[in-house]
Amino acid sequence: MNNYDVIIVGAGSIGVPTAIALGEKGSRTLVIDRNASPGQGENKHAIGGIRATHSSPGKILTALRSLEIFSSWENLTGESIEWLMGGYLFPVYRKTEEDILKSILPIQKQYGLNIDYVGPEKIKEVLPGINEEGLLGGTFSPGDGSASPLLAINAFYRRALSFGVEFHFRETVEEITTENDRVTGVKTEKGTYHAPVVIDTAGPYSRPFCSLAGIDFPVYPDSHEAAITEPVKSFFGCMVVDLRPGPGSKNYYFYQNRLGQVVFCITPDPAIPGTDKRETSVFLPQVSARMVALLPRLRNLRVRRMWRGLYPMTPDGSPLVGWDRNLQGFLHATGMCGQGFMLGPGIGELLSRMITGETTPDDETTLQEFSPYREFGGHEALK
Repeated sequence: MNNYDVIIVGAGSIGVPTAIALGEKGSRTLVIDRNASPGQGENKHAIGGIRATHSSPGKILTALRSLEIFSSWENLTGESIEWLMGGYLFPVYRKTEEDILKSILPIQKQYGLNIDYVGPEKIKEVLPGINEEGLLGGTFSPGDGSASPLLAINAFYRRALSFGVEFHFRETVEEITTENDRVTGVKTEKGTYHAPVVIDTAGPYSRPFCSLAGIDFPVYPDSHEAAITEPVKSFFGCMVVDLRPGPGSKNYYFYQNRLGQVVFCITPDPAIPGTDKRETSVFLPQVSARMVALLPRLRNLRVRRMWRGLYPMTPDGSPLVGWDRNLQGFLHATGMCGQGFMLGPGIGELLSRMITGETTPDDETTLQEFSPYREFGGHEALK
Protein backbone atom coordinates (compact mmCIF):
# COMPACT_ATOMS: atom_id res chain seq x y z
CA MET A 1 0.00 0.00 0.00
CA ASN A 2 2.92 2.35 0.67
CA ASN A 3 4.92 1.62 -2.47
CA TYR A 4 5.09 4.27 -5.21
CA ASP A 5 7.09 5.08 -8.31
CA VAL A 6 7.63 8.70 -7.25
CA ILE A 7 7.15 10.71 -4.05
CA ILE A 8 6.81 14.49 -4.37
CA VAL A 9 7.38 16.60 -1.26
CA GLY A 10 5.44 19.85 -1.55
CA ALA A 11 1.94 20.39 -3.01
CA GLY A 12 2.53 23.83 -4.46
CA SER A 13 3.35 25.59 -7.71
CA ILE A 14 5.87 22.94 -8.79
CA GLY A 15 4.69 19.83 -6.98
CA VAL A 16 1.09 19.73 -8.21
CA PRO A 17 1.83 20.30 -11.94
CA THR A 18 4.56 17.65 -11.64
CA ALA A 19 1.98 15.28 -10.19
CA ILE A 20 -0.26 15.87 -13.24
CA ALA A 21 2.57 15.14 -15.67
CA LEU A 22 3.58 11.94 -13.85
CA GLY A 23 0.01 10.78 -13.33
CA GLU A 24 -0.74 11.26 -17.00
CA LYS A 25 2.16 8.92 -17.80
CA GLY A 26 0.74 6.27 -15.47
CA SER A 27 3.30 6.74 -12.72
CA ARG A 28 2.11 5.74 -9.24
CA THR A 29 2.70 9.06 -7.50
CA LEU A 30 2.34 10.30 -3.92
CA VAL A 31 2.42 14.00 -2.96
CA ILE A 32 3.06 14.88 0.69
CA ASP A 33 2.47 18.33 2.18
CA ARG A 34 2.36 19.54 5.77
CA ASN A 35 -0.45 21.98 4.97
CA ALA A 36 -4.17 21.21 4.87
CA SER A 37 -4.71 21.51 1.11
CA PRO A 38 -2.82 22.27 -2.12
CA GLY A 39 -1.18 25.64 -2.61
CA GLN A 40 -1.29 26.65 1.04
CA GLY A 41 2.45 27.33 1.21
CA GLU A 42 3.70 30.12 -1.06
CA ASN A 43 1.50 29.44 -4.09
CA LYS A 44 -1.38 31.39 -2.54
CA HIS A 45 0.92 34.40 -2.14
CA ALA A 46 1.70 34.60 -5.88
CA ILE A 47 0.10 37.50 -7.76
CA GLY A 48 -0.61 35.50 -10.92
CA GLY A 49 1.71 36.84 -13.61
CA ILE A 50 2.79 34.37 -16.31
CA ARG A 51 5.44 35.38 -18.82
CA ALA A 52 7.87 33.78 -21.20
CA THR A 53 9.58 37.18 -21.45
CA HIS A 54 12.84 36.17 -19.79
CA SER A 55 16.44 36.70 -20.80
CA SER A 56 17.72 33.12 -20.58
CA PRO A 57 16.94 30.14 -22.86
CA GLY A 58 15.94 27.74 -20.09
CA LYS A 59 13.36 30.04 -18.58
CA ILE A 60 12.01 31.05 -21.98
CA LEU A 61 11.54 27.43 -23.09
CA THR A 62 9.99 26.38 -19.79
CA ALA A 63 7.64 29.35 -19.58
CA LEU A 64 6.50 29.02 -23.20
CA ARG A 65 5.19 25.56 -22.37
CA SER A 66 3.61 26.87 -19.18
CA LEU A 67 1.83 29.54 -21.20
CA GLU A 68 0.42 26.88 -23.52
CA ILE A 69 -0.95 24.98 -20.54
CA PHE A 70 -2.45 27.98 -18.76
CA SER A 71 -3.97 29.46 -21.91
CA SER A 72 -5.59 26.20 -23.03
CA TRP A 73 -6.73 25.00 -19.61
CA GLU A 74 -10.34 26.13 -19.81
CA ASN A 75 -10.81 24.62 -23.27
CA LEU A 76 -9.20 21.36 -22.12
CA THR A 77 -11.06 20.91 -18.83
CA GLY A 78 -13.97 23.34 -18.82
CA GLU A 79 -12.63 24.95 -15.62
CA SER A 80 -11.91 28.66 -15.46
CA ILE A 81 -8.62 29.68 -13.88
CA GLU A 82 -9.22 33.32 -14.85
CA TRP A 83 -6.64 33.20 -17.64
CA LEU A 84 -6.15 36.60 -19.26
CA MET A 85 -3.78 37.15 -22.18
CA GLY A 86 -2.97 40.81 -21.58
CA GLY A 87 0.75 40.72 -22.33
CA TYR A 88 3.72 42.11 -20.42
CA LEU A 89 4.78 45.74 -20.79
CA PHE A 90 8.20 47.07 -19.75
CA PRO A 91 7.98 50.89 -20.14
CA VAL A 92 11.27 52.77 -20.45
CA TYR A 93 12.13 56.22 -19.13
CA ARG A 94 15.92 55.91 -18.94
CA LYS A 95 18.64 54.79 -21.35
CA THR A 96 19.81 52.26 -18.73
CA GLU A 97 16.63 50.20 -19.04
CA GLU A 98 16.45 50.81 -22.80
CA ASP A 99 19.89 49.28 -23.26
CA ILE A 100 19.04 46.26 -21.07
CA LEU A 101 15.82 45.47 -22.90
CA LYS A 102 17.27 45.96 -26.37
CA SER A 103 20.33 43.83 -25.54
CA ILE A 104 18.23 40.74 -24.73
CA LEU A 105 15.81 41.00 -27.67
CA PRO A 106 17.97 38.82 -29.97
CA ILE A 107 17.93 35.83 -27.61
CA GLN A 108 14.23 36.32 -26.86
CA LYS A 109 13.41 36.25 -30.56
CA GLN A 110 15.80 33.35 -31.18
CA TYR A 111 13.81 31.20 -28.77
CA GLY A 112 10.45 32.10 -30.23
CA LEU A 113 9.12 35.02 -28.21
CA ASN A 114 6.66 37.41 -29.80
CA ILE A 115 8.20 40.63 -28.49
CA ASP A 116 9.42 43.96 -29.83
CA TYR A 117 10.84 47.23 -28.63
CA VAL A 118 8.21 49.83 -29.48
CA GLY A 119 7.93 53.62 -29.31
CA PRO A 120 5.95 55.83 -26.91
CA GLU A 121 2.80 55.83 -29.03
CA LYS A 122 2.45 52.06 -28.83
CA ILE A 123 3.14 52.14 -25.09
CA LYS A 124 0.34 54.70 -24.63
CA GLU A 125 -1.98 52.53 -26.68
CA VAL A 126 -1.25 49.44 -24.54
CA LEU A 127 -1.45 51.37 -21.24
CA PRO A 128 -3.83 54.33 -21.63
CA GLY A 129 -3.08 57.17 -19.24
CA ILE A 130 0.57 56.29 -18.64
CA ASN A 131 2.77 59.21 -17.63
CA GLU A 132 4.15 60.54 -20.91
CA GLU A 133 6.89 62.74 -19.42
CA GLY A 134 10.24 61.26 -20.43
CA LEU A 135 8.67 58.11 -21.90
CA LEU A 136 11.13 56.65 -24.42
CA GLY A 137 9.31 53.46 -25.40
CA GLY A 138 9.59 49.92 -24.08
CA THR A 139 9.03 46.26 -24.86
CA PHE A 140 5.67 44.55 -25.19
CA SER A 141 5.03 40.82 -25.41
CA PRO A 142 1.32 40.26 -26.15
CA GLY A 143 1.35 36.49 -25.60
CA ASP A 144 2.07 36.69 -21.87
CA GLY A 145 -0.74 36.89 -19.33
CA SER A 146 -2.10 36.09 -15.91
CA ALA A 147 -4.30 33.62 -14.04
CA SER A 148 -5.59 33.08 -10.53
CA PRO A 149 -3.06 31.09 -8.45
CA LEU A 150 -5.83 29.85 -6.15
CA LEU A 151 -8.12 28.67 -8.94
CA ALA A 152 -5.21 27.21 -10.92
CA ILE A 153 -3.67 25.17 -8.09
CA ASN A 154 -7.01 23.63 -7.20
CA ALA A 155 -7.80 22.90 -10.85
CA PHE A 156 -4.38 21.27 -11.22
CA TYR A 157 -5.01 19.27 -8.04
CA ARG A 158 -8.29 17.90 -9.37
CA ARG A 159 -6.61 17.01 -12.65
CA ALA A 160 -3.86 15.11 -10.80
CA LEU A 161 -6.48 13.23 -8.77
CA SER A 162 -8.20 12.19 -12.00
CA PHE A 163 -4.95 10.46 -13.02
CA GLY A 164 -4.80 8.51 -9.76
CA VAL A 165 -2.24 10.64 -7.90
CA GLU A 166 -2.46 10.36 -4.11
CA PHE A 167 -2.15 13.40 -1.85
CA HIS A 168 -1.38 13.24 1.86
CA PHE A 169 -2.01 16.56 3.61
CA ARG A 170 -1.22 17.58 7.19
CA GLU A 171 1.78 15.25 7.04
CA THR A 172 5.39 16.30 7.57
CA VAL A 173 8.43 14.45 6.23
CA GLU A 174 10.76 13.67 9.13
CA GLU A 175 13.30 11.47 7.35
CA ILE A 176 14.52 10.75 3.82
CA THR A 177 15.25 7.03 3.81
CA THR A 178 18.29 5.75 1.91
CA GLU A 179 20.25 2.61 1.21
CA ASN A 180 23.70 2.43 -0.38
CA ASP A 181 23.61 6.11 -1.43
CA ARG A 182 20.23 5.69 -3.09
CA VAL A 183 16.93 7.17 -1.94
CA THR A 184 14.33 4.60 -0.91
CA GLY A 185 11.49 6.84 0.27
CA VAL A 186 10.47 9.03 3.18
CA LYS A 187 9.14 8.75 6.72
CA THR A 188 6.52 11.03 8.21
CA GLU A 189 4.85 11.09 11.61
CA LYS A 190 2.13 8.91 10.04
CA GLY A 191 4.10 6.26 8.21
CA THR A 192 6.88 5.16 5.88
CA TYR A 193 6.51 5.44 2.11
CA HIS A 194 8.75 3.73 -0.42
CA ALA A 195 9.80 4.97 -3.86
CA PRO A 196 12.97 4.92 -5.99
CA VAL A 197 12.49 8.62 -6.77
CA VAL A 198 11.85 11.48 -4.34
CA ILE A 199 11.36 15.01 -5.69
CA ASP A 200 12.09 18.10 -3.62
CA THR A 201 9.49 20.75 -4.45
CA ALA A 202 9.58 22.29 -0.97
CA GLY A 203 10.34 25.83 -2.20
CA PRO A 204 11.62 28.12 0.56
CA TYR A 205 11.83 25.13 2.90
CA SER A 206 14.01 23.04 0.58
CA ARG A 207 17.17 23.63 2.55
CA PRO A 208 15.86 22.13 5.84
CA PHE A 209 14.16 19.35 3.87
CA CYS A 210 17.38 18.43 2.04
CA SER A 211 19.27 18.52 5.33
CA LEU A 212 17.31 15.40 6.33
CA ALA A 213 19.56 13.59 3.84
CA GLY A 214 22.68 15.45 4.95
CA ILE A 215 22.57 17.75 1.89
CA ASP A 216 23.24 21.48 2.28
CA PHE A 217 21.23 22.96 -0.56
CA PRO A 218 21.57 26.67 -1.52
CA VAL A 219 17.96 27.89 -1.22
CA TYR A 220 17.41 30.90 1.03
CA PRO A 221 13.96 32.43 1.60
CA ASP A 222 13.26 36.14 1.57
CA SER A 223 10.03 38.12 1.94
CA HIS A 224 8.02 40.07 -0.63
CA GLU A 225 4.75 41.93 -0.12
CA ALA A 226 1.79 42.27 -2.45
CA ALA A 227 -1.74 43.67 -2.45
CA ILE A 228 -5.02 43.71 -4.36
CA THR A 229 -7.58 46.46 -4.89
CA GLU A 230 -11.33 46.51 -5.13
CA PRO A 231 -12.69 45.48 -8.55
CA VAL A 232 -13.37 48.24 -11.09
CA LYS A 233 -14.22 48.32 -14.77
CA SER A 234 -11.29 47.05 -16.83
CA PHE A 235 -9.09 49.85 -18.16
CA PHE A 236 -5.86 48.00 -18.98
CA GLY A 237 -4.93 44.38 -19.58
CA CYS A 238 -1.15 44.08 -19.43
CA MET A 239 1.25 43.35 -16.59
CA VAL A 240 3.30 46.54 -16.17
CA VAL A 241 6.89 46.11 -14.99
CA ASP A 242 8.85 49.24 -14.12
CA LEU A 243 12.53 48.24 -13.88
CA ARG A 244 13.66 51.54 -12.38
CA PRO A 245 14.90 51.37 -8.79
CA GLY A 246 13.43 53.58 -6.07
CA PRO A 247 14.04 54.29 -2.39
CA GLY A 248 14.14 50.94 -0.61
CA SER A 249 13.15 48.96 -3.68
CA LYS A 250 14.13 47.70 -7.10
CA ASN A 251 11.43 47.08 -9.69
CA TYR A 252 7.68 46.91 -9.08
CA TYR A 253 4.87 45.47 -11.16
CA PHE A 254 1.09 45.44 -11.38
CA TYR A 255 -1.82 44.33 -13.57
CA GLN A 256 -5.61 44.28 -13.65
CA ASN A 257 -7.03 40.77 -13.46
CA ARG A 258 -10.10 39.34 -15.17
CA LEU A 259 -12.29 40.42 -12.25
CA GLY A 260 -11.12 44.05 -12.54
CA GLN A 261 -8.89 44.04 -9.46
CA VAL A 262 -5.41 45.58 -9.65
CA VAL A 263 -2.79 43.29 -8.14
CA PHE A 264 0.68 44.62 -7.36
CA CYS A 265 4.04 43.75 -5.83
CA ILE A 266 7.47 45.30 -5.28
CA THR A 267 11.03 43.97 -5.04
CA PRO A 268 12.58 45.27 -1.80
CA ASP A 269 16.17 46.50 -1.74
CA PRO A 270 17.94 45.34 0.31
CA ALA A 271 16.29 41.94 0.37
CA ILE A 272 14.44 40.84 3.51
CA PRO A 273 15.88 37.40 4.35
CA GLY A 274 14.06 34.87 6.50
CA THR A 275 10.57 33.47 6.83
CA ASP A 276 8.72 36.36 8.49
CA LYS A 277 5.39 36.75 6.66
CA ARG A 278 3.91 39.59 8.69
CA GLU A 279 2.75 42.59 6.63
CA THR A 280 4.52 45.92 7.16
CA SER A 281 3.50 49.57 7.20
CA VAL A 282 6.27 50.39 4.69
CA PHE A 283 5.02 48.52 1.64
CA LEU A 284 1.78 50.28 0.69
CA PRO A 285 2.95 53.92 0.72
CA GLN A 286 6.19 52.88 -0.96
CA VAL A 287 4.67 51.05 -3.90
CA SER A 288 1.50 53.12 -4.33
CA ALA A 289 3.49 56.34 -4.76
CA ARG A 290 5.50 54.75 -7.58
CA MET A 291 2.44 53.23 -9.25
CA VAL A 292 0.43 56.47 -9.21
CA ALA A 293 3.40 58.40 -10.59
CA LEU A 294 3.51 55.98 -13.53
CA LEU A 295 -0.26 55.63 -14.04
CA PRO A 296 -2.11 58.52 -12.33
CA ARG A 297 -5.58 57.03 -12.87
CA LEU A 298 -4.78 54.46 -10.16
CA ARG A 299 -4.91 57.13 -7.47
CA ASN A 300 -8.53 56.62 -6.39
CA LEU A 301 -8.50 52.83 -6.15
CA ARG A 302 -9.05 51.37 -2.69
CA VAL A 303 -6.79 48.55 -1.52
CA ARG A 304 -8.75 45.54 -0.31
CA ARG A 305 -6.01 43.29 1.09
CA MET A 306 -2.25 43.00 1.61
CA TRP A 307 -0.10 39.93 2.20
CA ARG A 308 3.50 38.83 2.41
CA GLY A 309 5.04 35.66 1.00
CA LEU A 310 8.40 33.98 0.56
CA TYR A 311 10.62 33.68 -2.49
CA PRO A 312 12.95 30.63 -2.46
CA MET A 313 16.08 32.41 -3.64
CA THR A 314 19.27 30.92 -5.09
CA PRO A 315 22.72 32.53 -5.31
CA ASP A 316 22.14 33.73 -8.89
CA GLY A 317 18.35 34.09 -8.99
CA SER A 318 17.70 31.10 -11.27
CA PRO A 319 16.02 27.75 -10.47
CA LEU A 320 17.74 24.60 -9.27
CA VAL A 321 16.55 21.55 -11.22
CA GLY A 322 18.49 18.31 -11.49
CA TRP A 323 19.40 14.95 -9.99
CA ASP A 324 21.46 15.01 -6.81
CA ARG A 325 25.03 13.92 -7.46
CA ASN A 326 25.47 12.09 -4.19
CA LEU A 327 22.06 10.55 -3.53
CA GLN A 328 20.68 8.57 -6.47
CA GLY A 329 17.00 9.02 -7.13
CA PHE A 330 16.79 12.36 -5.30
CA LEU A 331 15.56 15.01 -7.73
CA HIS A 332 15.72 18.75 -7.01
CA ALA A 333 13.10 21.13 -8.41
CA THR A 334 13.23 24.22 -6.27
CA GLY A 335 14.64 27.75 -5.93
CA MET A 336 12.22 29.30 -8.42
CA CYS A 337 12.96 32.75 -6.97
CA GLY A 338 9.35 33.92 -7.00
CA GLN A 339 8.56 32.51 -10.45
CA GLY A 340 7.26 29.08 -9.46
CA PHE A 341 3.69 29.79 -10.51
CA MET A 342 4.63 30.77 -14.06
CA LEU A 343 7.28 28.07 -14.48
CA GLY A 344 5.45 25.25 -12.68
CA PRO A 345 3.56 23.50 -15.50
CA GLY A 346 6.61 23.56 -17.78
CA ILE A 347 8.89 22.35 -14.99
CA GLY A 348 6.44 19.57 -14.13
CA GLU A 349 6.55 18.14 -17.63
CA LEU A 350 10.34 18.46 -17.72
CA LEU A 351 10.64 16.47 -14.47
CA SER A 352 8.38 13.73 -15.81
CA ARG A 353 10.58 13.37 -18.89
CA MET A 354 13.71 13.23 -16.71
CA ILE A 355 12.22 10.38 -14.69
CA THR A 356 11.05 8.41 -17.74
CA GLY A 357 14.23 9.05 -19.75
CA GLU A 358 12.51 11.04 -22.48
CA THR A 359 14.37 14.36 -22.34
CA THR A 360 14.70 16.45 -25.50
CA PRO A 361 17.53 18.69 -26.76
CA ASP A 362 15.60 21.70 -25.44
CA ASP A 363 15.39 19.96 -22.05
CA GLU A 364 19.16 19.55 -22.01
CA THR A 365 19.57 23.28 -22.65
CA THR A 366 17.25 24.03 -19.74
CA LEU A 367 18.84 21.50 -17.40
CA GLN A 368 22.30 22.84 -18.07
CA GLU A 369 21.10 26.33 -17.20
CA PHE A 370 19.21 25.16 -14.08
CA SER A 371 21.85 22.69 -12.87
CA PRO A 372 22.29 22.73 -9.08
CA TYR A 373 26.00 22.28 -9.73
CA ARG A 374 26.57 25.22 -12.07
CA GLU A 375 28.94 28.02 -11.21
CA PHE A 376 26.81 30.74 -9.67
CA GLY A 377 27.45 34.19 -11.04
CA GLY A 378 25.38 37.16 -12.21
CA HIS A 379 21.60 37.44 -12.35
CA GLU A 380 18.97 37.27 -15.06
CA ALA A 381 18.46 40.70 -16.61
CA LEU A 382 14.68 40.73 -16.00
CA LYS A 383 14.65 39.13 -12.54
